[in-house]
Amino acid sequence: MNTPRTTLYKDKQNAKLMGVCAGLADYTGLDAIWWRLGMLVSTISGGFPVTLPAYLIMGLLLNHKPAHLYTEDKQEQKYWQGVRANPKRTSREIRGKLREIDRRLANVEEHFVSSNPRLDAEIERLR
Repeated sequence: MNTPRTTLYKDKQNAKLMGVCAGLADYTGLDAIWWRLGMLVSTISGGFPVTLPAYLIMGLLLNHKPAHLYTEDKQEQKYWQGVRANPKRTSREIRGKLREIDRRLANVEEHFVSSNPRLDAEIERLR
């Protein structure tokens, strides 16, 4: 499942330096400040030989986030973060919601199809 919505991108719109931390934040759902603090603490506490080159490599290799993926809808962002984190759980949730909608629709259909003398009289009056 490598669609544009499930790919890691650099987020230049919310970037401070190269957009790597903002892209990781968008991808994982964690706030960008936590990614930035983690990078800073890792770099200061001795992870400099790994953290900085990894950041630079990601900054050079990751693609920019396409303009059509920038959305203001927080619910949609949460949905796609859930898909990236656990696609099976997301599909189970959607299947459950569709079953609930189907059940409710069946109840409505049963109500209107069943013999309801009051409803029949009202329909006849409207004709």
